[in-house]
Amino acid sequence: QAQFVESGGGLVQPGGSLRLSCATSGSSFSRYAMQWYRQAPGKQRELVASITTGSNTNYADSVKGRFIISRDNSENTLYLQMNSLKPEDTAVYYCNAPNPWGGFLRSWGQGTQVTVSS
Repeated sequence: QAQFVESGGGLVQPGGSLRLSCATSGSSFSRYAMQWYRQAPGKQRELVASITTGSNTNYADSVKGRFIISRDNSENTLYLQMNSLKPEDTAVYYCNAPNPWGGFLRSWGQGTQVTVSS
């Protein structure tokens, strides 16, 4: 089963920007709603942003107005543009496709580390 592979993380100063990518193989990507999650040390994984197959989007209150989720179905890739980053955005970021009947369609990947620090 193809995995989602996250990339694009790194170390950035407060107020900076990063763009995360989530890529997969196969021809089913366009049929999946997709989500970005993050997990900070000692905390539970939390939902950051969602995008439907029709590109309707939803965001956690903590990132609304700063993050933008998007998808390129021709490239089988999901993106998360993160602007005005804050130290509290520091976490490992993951992507996945929610299963309409519960859970997720794929196992979790390794994620990509985002560290916001001066």
